[in-house]
Amino acid sequence: EIKHGRVAMAAFVGYIVQSNGICWPWALTGGPNGVMHSDILAAGGPADQWDALPTASKLQILLFVGGLELWSENSYVLGLSGEKHYMRGGKPGFFPSIKKGGIPHPVPFDLFDPFGLSKNASPEKKAKGLLAEINNGRLAMLGIMAFVSESKVPGSVPALAGKIAPYSGEVMAPFAASDNLPFVADMLKSPLF
Repeated sequence: EIKHGRVAMAAFVGYIVQSNGICWPWALTGGPNGVMHSDILAAGGPADQWDALPTASKLQILLFVGGLELWSENSYVLGLSGEKHYMRGGKPGFFPSIKKGGIPHPVPFDLFDPFGLSKNASPEKKAKGLLAEINNGRLAMLGIMAFVSESKVPGSVPALAGKIAPYSGEVMAPFAASDNLPFVADMLKSPLF
């Protein structure tokens, strides 16, 4: 629940940022025909923007997230941070140190608490913060699903009616036939999609 809440909080904020036309001012890809972030933004709402990303960008995002997942679930890396996997008695929600993880080059910051602001916090303060994080994550899970539902079925979330750009694509299929990846075209022909 903690991990899903963290992802949902990032997704919720990302959806709001993308829906309000905020993007980086530089190029997404290089070369003479480089894609600008503003080109992706012009595609429409956040789901349309995902569809407009080049295939390499989509794969890079998924591989990065997969790398973070492998890192956080690795017993050896967790052990270097003095912790065990949460299914083996460790702390739920603990993300191991990137600086202590045996990466062969220096890493200036950790993903969690990069500036060390909570390392001296009392256990009571940390427990209160974790409870707030869990509750915020639960609300963000509801929020992001409301955004996705309203974009796919306009009017399905009355409070968001007319505020979310409609999406005509398939939210459960992150790749399209135009991505030219193995098995994607066959998957999209399935009666489930």
